[in-house]
Amino acid sequence: MSDSENFDDIIPTPEGGGEEVHVPARARSRKAGRGAAGRRAARTGGGPGESHTYIKRKIPVYEVLNEEALALIEANADKILEEIGIEFREDEEALRMWREAGAMVEGERVRFPKGLCRELLKTAPSIFTQHARNPERSVQIGGDATVFAPVYGPPFVRDLEGERRYATIEDFRNFVKLAYMAPAMHHSGGTVCEPVDVPVNKRHLDMVYSHIKYSDKPFMGSVTAPERAEDTISMAKIVFGEEFVDNNCVVINLINANSPMTFDGTMLGAAKVYARAGQGCIISPFILAGAMSPVTVAGTLTQVLAEVLAGAAFTQLCRPGAPVLFGTFAASISMQSGAPTFGTPEPSLVSYGAAQLARRLGLPFRTGGSLCGSKVPDAQAAHESANTINMTLLAGTNFALHSAGWLEGGLVSSYEKFMIDVDQLGMMQAMSQGVDISENGQALDAIAEVGPGSHYLGCAHTQANFQTAFYRSTVADNNSYEQWLAEGESRVESRANKLCRQWLDQYEAPALDEEIDTKLLAFIEDKKNSMPDAFT
Repeated sequence: MSDSENFDDIIPTPEGGGEEVHVPARARSRKAGRGAAGRRAARTGGGPGESHTYIKRKIPVYEVLNEEALALIEANADKILEEIGIEFREDEEALRMWREAGAMVEGERVRFPKGLCRELLKTAPSIFTQHARNPERSVQIGGDATVFAPVYGPPFVRDLEGERRYATIEDFRNFVKLAYMAPAMHHSGGTVCEPVDVPVNKRHLDMVYSHIKYSDKPFMGSVTAPERAEDTISMAKIVFGEEFVDNNCVVINLINANSPMTFDGTMLGAAKVYARAGQGCIISPFILAGAMSPVTVAGTLTQVLAEVLAGAAFTQLCRPGAPVLFGTFAASISMQSGAPTFGTPEPSLVSYGAAQLARRLGLPFRTGGSLCGSKVPDAQAAHESANTINMTLLAGTNFALHSAGWLEGGLVSSYEKFMIDVDQLGMMQAMSQGVDISENGQALDAIAEVGPGSHYLGCAHTQANFQTAFYRSTVADNNSYEQWLAEGESRVESRANKLCRQWLDQYEAPALDEEIDTKLLAFIEDKKNSMPDAFT
């Protein structure tokens, strides 16, 4: 069977994603979570059950900058690009490309004539679809869509026995399974933890395979070396077919600026591979304000915009029309200890402002998540994460990395925190739908039936709506004090631990075509056999 055969269904892209596309039948998988589990998920938002589609926001965005402030920040960013410049390190090809595009290159420093980056970005799509191997799980990136993706990057895990230890490939698979089962998690993510028991030069193969094998949601590719990005593209072509991958986005990838005002050779190499393959790049300045940007919100926003303009425009030099996101990871540091801090007001203001700048630029936006600096899933973790995830939704974020599982400033992926966070994501999904003003939502029949001085518990409207009227948390305890005592005085971490074990026990893998699986395993074996193990 050739890569282009058996395209037997025409699947419309998500709303706003453009024309219909043919999706390879071999790449599709069965639906998961039908029946009672699916109905429970619809009521609670907590699963495991049938996955929700990506969020289509019906509430307005929250904006913190007026027109004067936005224009000022844009003008200052243009001044940075023209007068200070951005360094493109360890990549002679990138420097040559910029020189040919009309930029001024001195050594590794690139200075940009006013308007050059914005002109290049006219070819970048404001909305695009990232396709999943199950078309029902494909997501819209941009517009009124919000997509939640899990934690990314931690080398450690806090496991279900309460131990903080280095992550393994088994942990990686477990987090992929949990993200697959979480109804309000729309994406499988990327490096959900760093499996240190697998050689550095080979682990990306097992990681990408895990996303394909154990989930049918969209996923992220490897960016730790250009050749690993190439391997991701090759594996995607096995799943979707070469022609489909060339014409559609099937992986999205995190390209961090090495702030301040620097892109290094590793990130540039990965960006070139993905952009030239027509795959999505998230250009994200990694900001710890006070260390990697100025201590002020406006100064940080100015630097972020300059870095994104340069990095995003570079993707269009690689391939005009390649999908690219305006990203930012915004945190601050303690001026006493130098440690990163999360859930504080200033990074939220940066993210709100960056979202406005992204919309003005016409690019999809990435920020936020469920960030915290706490070492365990305690009250500090809860309030810092709540501050961040609420901002994420209200800012109008299109792609939200680190939406569940983040602990200890991103050093740890926590099983218990993951379960607590996905419960919050279900709440965000419900919040995003705004106020129902249909006839049922107005509830005049209920008000007329009950009248003054009575109650609504037994009226027809309540009976018809009670199953879906309010979000039901999967981890909160809302019983009486006496019942809580009788049930063992369980804390939220304990309830999350129990729920996580239940999910992993109940996990069933989505179907994957045997021919695809065989080809993927053969590709992985050949690649691993072609090089010795390397742990650095």
